[in-house]
Amino acid sequence: MRKLNALTLAAAFVGAAAAQAQTPLLVTTTGNAGEGSLRAALSAASQTGDASQIVMTVSGDIVVEQSLVYTGEAPLEIIGNGQRVRSDANTDLLVSANGGDLAISDLAFEGPGGFNVLNRGDVDGQTAGKGIFLDVREDQTGVVELALTNVSVKGVANHGIHVSDCTLADDCGGGAGGAGGGSPASLRIQLENVSVDGVGNGKFDADGLRADERGAGDIHLSANQSEFARVGADGLELDEGQAGSIHSTIVRTAFIDNGPYCDPDVLAEYMPDAPEGEFEEGLMQPSDIPSAVTGTPDDNCFEREVSLYDSGSVEEYEIGLDLDDGIDYDEADSGDLNLTMVESTISGNYDEGVDMDEAGPGDGNLRYINTLAYGNSDDGFKMSEEDAGGIDGAAVGSVSRDNGGVGIVFEEADDGDLGVRISAVHTVNNDDGEDTGLEIVQEDAGTGELALADSRIEDGMEVEGVNVSR
Repeated sequence: MRKLNALTLAAAFVGAAAAQAQTPLLVTTTGNAGEGSLRAALSAASQTGDASQIVMTVSGDIVVEQSLVYTGEAPLEIIGNGQRVRSDANTDLLVSANGGDLAISDLAFEGPGGFNVLNRGDVDGQTAGKGIFLDVREDQTGVVELALTNVSVKGVANHGIHVSDCTLADDCGGGAGGAGGGSPASLRIQLENVSVDGVGNGKFDADGLRADERGAGDIHLSANQSEFARVGADGLELDEGQAGSIHSTIVRTAFIDNGPYCDPDVLAEYMPDAPEGEFEEGLMQPSDIPSAVTGTPDDNCFEREVSLYDSGSVEEYEIGLDLDDGIDYDEADSGDLNLTMVESTISGNYDEGVDMDEAGPGDGNLRYINTLAYGNSDDGFKMSEEDAGGIDGAAVGSVSRDNGGVGIVFEEADDGDLGVRISAVHTVNNDDGEDTGLEIVQEDAGTGELALADSRIEDGMEVEGVNVSR
C-alpha cells in the first residue's frame, strides 16, 4: 500500500485548530507511564483545552498495561514513528473519552490476540478491549472527526476501531432500528493505508470498524488503500439509526475472510437435528418445534425465526448461525444510503460480501466500479430498500463469482422506483447457477428499470417488476 506523508490527513481534519496548537508534546520513552511517556503526553494534552499535537521521537514498541485515555474535547493529533502500541491485557488501547477529534499517523495498535468463541474476551468479569475508541459526547454539534493514516489495528477482542455517537454505548447494537439516542453531531472518518486484521474474535458482533450514529447527524466515510481481514464480525459496519444519511467512498480496499466468530466448525454440534421446517396449517404447534438454542459457547450466535398462521400453528421455522459480512451498512429513518466502491475486493466473507439495507423514506445510491466479489458465503453485492424511497444502482466493469448466494442484488420494496445500470459486468458460478447472477426486483408501487450492456451473466438473472433494456 502507498504510504503518505504523516501530516496529510492531520492537516485535512484538524485544520486551522491544529495550526494554533501549542508546542508539540514529545514522547521520548517507550515506558508505560512517567515523564516522556505517551500516557503523560495524553494527560498533558487533556489539560490544555486547546488543539494539541503529540510527536513520537522514540523508536521501539510502547507496551501499556492499561488503556491510554485522552479526556480533552479539543482536536488531538498523534504522529508516530512506525512503532507499535501494544498490550498483553484485554483492554482498550487508545480512547478519546470526551469526543475530541483524533488524527493518528504511522502507528500500529496490537492487543493480545488468541481470541475466539471458545476463548472469549467478555466473560468472567472481563470487558472486551477495543483498538481505537472515540466516544462522542451527548451535547456535541458540528462534525466529529477521526483520521487515520498508515495505521494498523490487530489482536483486540472487540471492535478494532469504534466511533460511537450512541447513548447506549456498546448496548447500542448493530443493524437498523435506531436503539439509543445521540448527539446532533455528524461523524467523519477517513482511512488512508489502514489495516484492521484479526480483531473482533473475542465477543459477539465485534467489527473491524464500527460507527454508531444516532440523533440528527450523518456518517461520512472514505477509505483508500486499506484492508479489513479476519475480523470476527463485519469487516466494516456503519449504523445510521435515526435521522441522517450515510455517505461513503471506498477505493482500492479489500474485505477478506470476515465474519467467523460464530465458527460453524465449533458450533455445528449444538444445532438441532431439524434446523428448519415448513408445514401446512394446523399440522405443527409452536411447542413441537426446536426451542431457542442454549448452553453453547455463545448463545448469541444462534438465530431463530418462526412464522405462524393466523390460527397459531407453525407455518415455518429456521435456526441458523449468525455469521457476518465484509461490509454492512444499515440506514434507518429519514436519510439516504450512499456508497461508491472503486477497484476493491470482497472475498471469502462468511455471509454477504456487501450488505446494504436502507429503511424509511430515504434512497439507496450504489456504485460498484471495477470491483470484485468472490467466494463469499452468501450474495456478492446486495442492496435492499424498504418503505418510501428508491434505488439508483450501477455496476460497471465489476465481477461477482463463486458466491454462495446471488452475484448482484438490487431489491426495492414498498413505494419507490428502482433504476439499475449493469455495464461490462461478469457473473458466473453463483449459488446453483440458475438465475443467480443478477436479482433485480421492484415490488409493490413504483417503476423498475434495468439497463444491461456489454455484460456476461453466465448464471442467468431473476427480474421482477422491472423493464429490461439492452
